[in-house]
Amino acid sequence: MNTRTLSPFIASDKHGVQEWHNVDRNKSLKQGIWLYFVLLIFEGALRKWVLPGLSTPLLIIRDPVALWLVFTAWRRGLLPQNIFLSGMAFVGITGIYTAILAGHGNIYVALFGARPLLIHFPLIFVIGRVFNREDVLRIGKTLLWLVFPMTVLIALQFYSPQSAFVNRGVGGDMAGAGFGGAMDYFRPPGTFSFTNGTTLFYQLSATFILFFLIHPVRINRLVLVAATIGLLAAIPLSISRGLFFQVIVSVVFLVFAMTRNPKFMLRILGAIVAVASILILLNNISFFQTATEVFMSRFTDANEVEGGLVKGVIGNRYLGWMLGALSSALDIPLLGNGLGIATNVAVAVLTDPVTNSKVIGTPDEEWGRTIYELGPILGLAVVFIRVGLDLTIAFASYRKLVRKDLLPWMLLSFGSLTLLQAQWAQPTSLGFCTLIAGLMIASLRSSVPKPSEALKVAQWI
Repeated sequence: MNTRTLSPFIASDKHGVQEWHNVDRNKSLKQGIWLYFVLLIFEGALRKWVLPGLSTPLLIIRDPVALWLVFTAWRRGLLPQNIFLSGMAFVGITGIYTAILAGHGNIYVALFGARPLLIHFPLIFVIGRVFNREDVLRIGKTLLWLVFPMTVLIALQFYSPQSAFVNRGVGGDMAGAGFGGAMDYFRPPGTFSFTNGTTLFYQLSATFILFFLIHPVRINRLVLVAATIGLLAAIPLSISRGLFFQVIVSVVFLVFAMTRNPKFMLRILGAIVAVASILILLNNISFFQTATEVFMSRFTDANEVEGGLVKGVIGNRYLGWMLGALSSALDIPLLGNGLGIATNVAVAVLTDPVTNSKVIGTPDEEWGRTIYELGPILGLAVVFIRVGLDLTIAFASYRKLVRKDLLPWMLLSFGSLTLLQAQWAQPTSLGFCTLIAGLMIASLRSSVPKPSEALKVAQWI
């Protein structure tokens, strides 16, 4: 057997015999990933409450950490060689040149736009290679500890005026950080710069909550109950249909897992009883009743505006925009309008303050934005790379589920849609996409891999 291939997992003892061991040779890289995670959760708090004067540079505070992680992993030979990484690197580098020569012509905007492709996308594979299943579970347990306090915070934001300190906007903006909701209530941002961070935080947390409800091993039961209460309360408090739909998707994934493994049946029924009991309890609390009324008002109004639940929300919002982006690709210049042109940096740097002519009409949807920036050839290449990686992880997660391993499958319930459609031009969305994709890959690995498993994992990550 080729021991070089297995070198990250093997060490020699003092007698010269190679053996498996639990010594973590990549401790500093793991610490860097944890720093990335912490900054993802609390970057908005720094920009709003702690260091509002530095809100602009703090927008990309995770980028130096990500760059160091990718560079260090590359130096140590931990960055895998595969078609996904090679293809994205080619698109990113080529996109910088096309943006300068045939697009907007600004190198700083082009470099900013290339960050997701050249730094954060490779970080997915660093997390997948450095972390293992136990590390993924530690992230999940940490999220469980954070859910209830986060719910308390968004409850305060929900019921407080926008002028209150808890609703302070980025840079100390006194106008508030809340976003349009319903019935004169605003969607709360939590510790994040914008409300999408709240939605993504709870969506990721929901996957771990559902997993630990079925596998409550080595988990504090009180923390799990508190996190479950926090999640259920956060759905109406967040006034987020995206959070509601994602929790439904995760539950569907859990029910499907039950059909594949009947042994989960009693555990799932127990979880349903527990959740139902919590809902009955919350329904008797006035603050929850008010939040539910606001959420239902928002849900009904938004669905009517978008043309109904099935045709408007599911058909257009989740599926139609993808098909629309593909069908409109030929209307975009061959080399695109320039990498990074659809970012906030481009708005600040390129837009003519009088005519507002240079950055206008850029698509909001991720696939449309990507093709708009890079053109039909490079843009579709990015789309196909994301779809290809998503399918690869999905097939591997299903194989794990068949072998009665539920963790990768539950992470896939959130990670699959996120990897497909997360908006990489928005830093918080980019961060959660990077994190969940890396965690999905890492969850496929054991704590201490066997030689055959190490080879199998290395072939595709």
